[in-house]
Amino acid sequence: MADFEQRLLMLIDDEPAQCRLISALASREGWRTVIASDSETAIAMLGTRQGMQLNAIILDQWVPGDDACQLIAELKNRRPALPILMLTTSASPLLAVEAMRAGATDYLIKPVAPDRLMQALRSATTREAPQDELAPLTEKMPSHPNFESMIGAAPTFRAALAVAAKAARGHGPVLVEGESGTGKEMLVRAIHAASPRSKTPLRIINIGSTPVNSIESVLFGHEKGAFPGAFDRQIGALQHCDAGTLVLDEIDGLPLPVQERLLESLRRGDVRPIGARHSFKIDIRLIAASNLPLKDMVAGGHFLPELLQALAQTTVVLPPLRERLGDIPALCRHFLSRIGEQPGLRPLGITDGALALLGAYDWPGNVRQLQAVLFRAAVFCDGDALTAEDFPQLLNMLGSERSTGSSAPPPESSGVMLYTPDGNLRPLEEIEADVIRLAIGLYRGRMTEVARRLGIGRSTLYRKLGELGIDNVA
Repeated sequence: MADFEQRLLMLIDDEPAQCRLISALASREGWRTVIASDSETAIAMLGTRQGMQLNAIILDQWVPGDDACQLIAELKNRRPALPILMLTTSASPLLAVEAMRAGATDYLIKPVAPDRLMQALRSATTREAPQDELAPLTEKMPSHPNFESMIGAAPTFRAALAVAAKAARGHGPVLVEGESGTGKEMLVRAIHAASPRSKTPLRIINIGSTPVNSIESVLFGHEKGAFPGAFDRQIGALQHCDAGTLVLDEIDGLPLPVQERLLESLRRGDVRPIGARHSFKIDIRLIAASNLPLKDMVAGGHFLPELLQALAQTTVVLPPLRERLGDIPALCRHFLSRIGEQPGLRPLGITDGALALLGAYDWPGNVRQLQAVLFRAAVFCDGDALTAEDFPQLLNMLGSERSTGSSAPPPESSGVMLYTPDGNLRPLEEIEADVIRLAIGLYRGRMTEVARRLGIGRSTLYRKLGELGIDNVA
């Protein structure tokens, strides 16, 4: 890859405003952008001296002159090693599958957030494993917002769910902390679904993706003419969610002056829009989510201690995936089951070698990153199950020896499966039968030893053999 100052991006797009925006965003990290307004210009530019220096391409799905997937295939045929990112307004899984099979490296859904664009370019042009790749797409796959649909058996994870489930039955504020991608949004939706306010409005405001100069208006609303550009009256999220639940995601990014105003509204139980002469009484349940520990933010002077106290009547901390690697097999089967239901894809299994490889990675993007990586692997898989070779980036990063069994096997590689393909626990009777069969094979039919290792008597063992229908034993 070229040095930081020399990276060159081709943007294939005919919208001047979007070209200016993407060029400006890319320039922040040292990218220089050249524009091609149609497919013919783009293909011709590949053969120029400037085109030979390209490090990446971004193309809009609606670029004039060609079908986007056909253009991707043509570009990839001419420059196989060049990363290609497609920009689109569509969240269709089928389009994503077609684009990636044509050769797209990533799939960006408009309007694309600046950090999402930067992450996509970094992942495409370095050996770094993709983190949020395809995240907007995979998160749109149908899911059921309840605690039962949250997969994992790690003690820290189950403890966090227990705290959240108990808090859901009340009306007080809840603070959910955890790294990006750990499942905070899914958890807050589950809290709302299990709460007494489940039939009332739920609104999620992402503070991190809201322009700083708009946050106050988004939360509190404004009157017409309250400030330059306020051409109409706007009802804020606090008032809009009266009697319902308001989720403030990435609340760690809330400016201090807005924190002070939010604290005052919570204390008084009302909200005053910008430019209004009077306040409106509100009854809301506030759930805050933060990627960073707010106690550390308070210590650094970036978050009001009084607001933290008001928000943290119940605090739920979701552990990162690297601290619950034993959940990876169940998560993989759950995600693959859901991915297999998408247009253009099919249900797939996953081998122990692949699970060992996935378990050797530390997953900085957490569960969201795992889901996106599985989606990409499923798109290109020709077999009936994903193998370690279906994750080439991880193989390159971790070394092939990590996927050949030299590392510790994944928790379920012993042959006893705890989960069904959709991620739910198997019936206890089936698990018990598998454990007994495993023990019989391991101790070569020596039933006294089998009973001793299982911690039961021989008579109990033989009774269970009959009840479970296990035959052909010594």
